[in-house]
Amino acid sequence: MPEPDVTSLFSNGRLTAIPRRPARRRQLLDHLAETLLEPGRTYTEPEVNEALRTVHDDCAALRRYLVVAGLLLRSPDGAEYRRAA
Repeated sequence: MPEPDVTSLFSNGRLTAIPRRPARRRQLLDHLAETLLEPGRTYTEPEVNEALRTVHDDCAALRRYLVVAGLLLRSPDGAEYRRAA
C-alpha cells in the first residue's frame, strides 16, 4: 500500500508532527529539502533554522534529521549548510 501524500502531515501550512516511522519521516524530509532549501545555495545555521521554523517549531530536530538523512550537508565546523545534490 503506498504512503499517504506528504501534505496530510500539514495543517494550515504547519507540520502537525514529525513522523516516527522512518519511511514516512524520509518522505517528509525529502519534501522539506525540495521546498524550503535552494540547490547550490550555502546557508548559515540560523538561515536553515528560519526556513524550517516556517513549518515547525522544532527546527533543531528537523535540521538534524535532514543532515542524518544526507539531504543537508554540514561543513565540518558546522558554520555552513548546503542542500545535497
